[in-house]
Amino acid sequence: MPELHLPHDHGQPIERALEHMPEEEAFQIVSDLFRQLCDRNRVRIFWLLCHCEECVINLAALVNMSSPAVSHHLRQLKSSGLVVSRRVGKEVYYKASSSEQAQLLHHMIEKMVEISCPSF
Repeated sequence: MPELHLPHDHGQPIERALEHMPEEEAFQIVSDLFRQLCDRNRVRIFWLLCHCEECVINLAALVNMSSPAVSHHLRQLKSSGLVVSRRVGKEVYYKASSSEQAQLLHHMIEKMVEISCPSF
């Protein structure tokens, strides 16, 4: 790595951190996952699917939303790999993925609710 000359020298060894910094693509993946959490309804749906497997109609009733709105959120969660689905006849059931990312996000949501809402 070429020697780094920053506009301000604060005396911190930033070079060591830069040596271990992931590529930009890795940050894009993380950003895309966190983007899934920018909508409270999507977070609620994801949280529910971490605890059960459910169809769109039941999810819509549970979160008091229309089926098309829930389907929209499910498409986004599924495209990011946080949710998986299976078809049984005409019914499609959704649940949280068993991926490490989904499990970590579930844990993070639960911890943030616990910290932010101690009376919960």
